[in-house]
Amino acid sequence: MKRNALVLRLALLWVTGTMMIGLSSIGAAQTAGAKPAAGDDSLRVLSVSPAEVAEGNSLADSSCARCHGAKGVSTTKGVPHLAGQRPAYLHLELRAYQNALRGDKDMAAAVKFLSNDALVKVAAYYASLEPPSPSSVKAPAPKADPVQVGKAAASGCAGCHGEGGITKTGGAPNLVGEDPKFLVAAMKGYKSSQRKNEMMKTLLADVTEPAMENIALYYALQKPAKAQTPSPGDRAAGKAAAADCGGCHGDKGVSGNPATPSLAGQDAEYFVEALKAYKKGTRSDGTMKTLTAAMDEKTMKNLAAYYANLLPQPPKVKKPLTTKEVAEKCDRCHGLNGNSTDPRVPALAAQRVDYMEMVLLAYQKGERRNTTMAAMASSLSDAEIENLSNHYAQQKARSMVFMAPAGK
Repeated sequence: MKRNALVLRLALLWVTGTMMIGLSSIGAAQTAGAKPAAGDDSLRVLSVSPAEVAEGNSLADSSCARCHGAKGVSTTKGVPHLAGQRPAYLHLELRAYQNALRGDKDMAAAVKFLSNDALVKVAAYYASLEPPSPSSVKAPAPKADPVQVGKAAASGCAGCHGEGGITKTGGAPNLVGEDPKFLVAAMKGYKSSQRKNEMMKTLLADVTEPAMENIALYYALQKPAKAQTPSPGDRAAGKAAAADCGGCHGDKGVSGNPATPSLAGQDAEYFVEALKAYKKGTRSDGTMKTLTAAMDEKTMKNLAAYYANLLPQPPKVKKPLTTKEVAEKCDRCHGLNGNSTDPRVPALAAQRVDYMEMVLLAYQKGERRNTTMAAMASSLSDAEIENLSNHYAQQKARSMVFMAPAGK
């Protein structure tokens, strides 16, 4: 092969017929001729000749191609493309499998007896290949924004509960300021008749749990405000009577427990009716039944007046990000459109969808250990993972040139 063809094919820096590969300090003592890069001892530079890349080719064909495909383009579900991947990253991963830092037994067995020199050559070979083409499978339409879906589903609720869940109707509760888990539990309670309200039971009869979750998320993300309804009663007396309520419902009526409702800003009439239901047993809760057993209606109204005039607070709920917003965060490390410019960080462009989904779930579960990736993946929903994986699979992969510092 002519040298010009090699330059085009590798899209890596060739210096007097050699390819420069960034290597982790892992196994640096075994890396002949490695020199620390300027100002960064964690990355070392190694020259790999075309002949050694060819040796990596032979080794990859015999040991890797069965799973990772010819020329590093995988056709096997859950197995990544390796063609055009960043060389130092490949070397790092091979060493991790070799040192049992990953849970994949097949990969660990495949590299167990390979020398560091062999791993370097394999990494160099795969890095030299033309990257895979973007996925030819048309990406499914991104999952709909659950907040907007919830808003649409909640349109029929505004007649009683007000626009954005801020009620103007006495007896209809405020829905803002509540954790979504509590609102979903309340809706399920009405649907199952655990909470007695025939109108709510009828309205929720055909509402699925995912739809309830979207509705609850929509209300949780609205700016909270007090119910715009009367609150007769003695607030000062209500504050004194509320001394036993803060342990569950939080200071100033803002709950810290998703299973327990916040009371701040709640409609007073609804509040009193709920207390009466606990007292009668038409709402089932042993603790509330005990607390309301000796409570008269005047005390209930005083409590209602006190809580109705407290300012509700937004629950700690993350607004779902669009695929573009999530990808922008990922691109900070993985490069624009998933084309990494750091030899230690993997490129994501044109990678297999199923593999990326599998990896992100592995970081969520702790099966793969990386503090940064665990933090990033932990906040992603299943829909966000699916959308993100499809996004990167559709991006054009590009090889990168890694240059040694000037004068080195």
